[in-house]
Amino acid sequence: MWSRRQGRLRPTVCGVEELRRRRREQEAALRKARREQQLVSKRLLREDAPEEAGEGCVAAILGEAEMQQFLRQAQRGTEEKEREGALLSLRRGLQHPETQQTFIQLEGSMRTLVGLLTSNQALLQLEAARCLHELSHSEQSTIAEACLPATSYLLTYLSGHSSDFIELCLYTLGNLIVESEAVRRQLLPQGIVPALAACIQSPHVAVLEALGYALSQLLQAKEAPEKIIPSILASTLPQHMLQMLQPGPKLNPGVAVEFAWCLHYIICSQVSNPLLIGHGALSTLGLLLLDLAGAVQRTEDAGLELLACPVLRCLSNLLTEAAVETVGGQMQLRDERVVAALFILLQFFFQKQPSLLPEGLWLLNNLTANSPSFCTSLLSLDLIEPLLQLLPVSNVVSVMVLTVLCNVAEKGPAYCQRLWPGSLLPALLHTLAFSDTEVVGQSLELLHLLFLYQPEV
Repeated sequence: MWSRRQGRLRPTVCGVEELRRRRREQEAALRKARREQQLVSKRLLREDAPEEAGEGCVAAILGEAEMQQFLRQAQRGTEEKEREGALLSLRRGLQHPETQQTFIQLEGSMRTLVGLLTSNQALLQLEAARCLHELSHSEQSTIAEACLPATSYLLTYLSGHSSDFIELCLYTLGNLIVESEAVRRQLLPQGIVPALAACIQSPHVAVLEALGYALSQLLQAKEAPEKIIPSILASTLPQHMLQMLQPGPKLNPGVAVEFAWCLHYIICSQVSNPLLIGHGALSTLGLLLLDLAGAVQRTEDAGLELLACPVLRCLSNLLTEAAVETVGGQMQLRDERVVAALFILLQFFFQKQPSLLPEGLWLLNNLTANSPSFCTSLLSLDLIEPLLQLLPVSNVVSVMVLTVLCNVAEKGPAYCQRLWPGSLLPALLHTLAFSDTEVVGQSLELLHLLFLYQPEV
């Protein structure tokens, strides 16, 4: 930044190319920060069981003797209701971490549970799967690895006919995948990627949402770029994911959120982003951005940011690929419409979700960095003033706003001439008083570009 340079403003020493190089270095650091994975999360479908509807029912911690009794009843009970009731009692006990630890240490417990999972009685299978689901929600990797004998069966059941059972299996696998490398090592050669690719054909929204969750968990594995993502890209999953993100009456917000994050993890891996661009990822995401901008104008729904965040990240990272230019990717984004939509979202974030402003500004930065047409759109739509209004939000936002303005200014004298009138000078003088050196440095960089191209400044 400017604070690291010594001497006065000397265009011959620190010209436009040097400023551009150093700004690109900063952008690379920011892109790297945005590739950091989300915190591991797990999901619990406990509320789906009708028996759990009564809130007054508090599960008790079970001891070894009680668990052994329940397992015996579930395995050898004379009546089906008795067997189901025993598994239900066991499942409620497994809601406690203490019971989970005792269960996996109990000899033969997992073998018995897997036997019930593979029985020919659907209700016992379902209750056994719910017990495994409770175990999968544990934060202990030892418990996830104890469930290893069941994972092959859970994978097999993904090709079943019951959408509720498939959904439960997907969430359970998703919980186990993210916790244990041993589980991933076992499932990959057994064909988890083809199994997930088959699930995406399901007509059931709940199954698709569960699939998106399980896939996103798989994509967050540390070995994903080398061992998982290449096989996913070689499957039909990417095309189907993009179809799930197509705006229109069939777009389901919950499903779209899950697959948008999946796409984000794939793009961040940089395994083969040109392939995604070739499949039309830029145009699909661009249209979805326009759709989101229209949605925030029609509704106050605060859930829209859940989809906006991964969409913005996907577009931002795709725009850094060289393949964008070769396939005409930026033209697919329809300059002025995308910029206008982005500013609608920025205004929405400013009012409802300020933490997402850097995401939108980062996309604006990548749009304007190498594209005079996007810079022209910014000026012709009179969006400099709304951009300057974001400066006081935070230091991070200030740096991003100033970086976008630098992108416009570096395009030459004609752009600086249109940029300079208005409230830019008072805003810049105000930022020079900031205590954050990065903000001050970026302000000086913008002034320097203005001095180079607009001497009367």
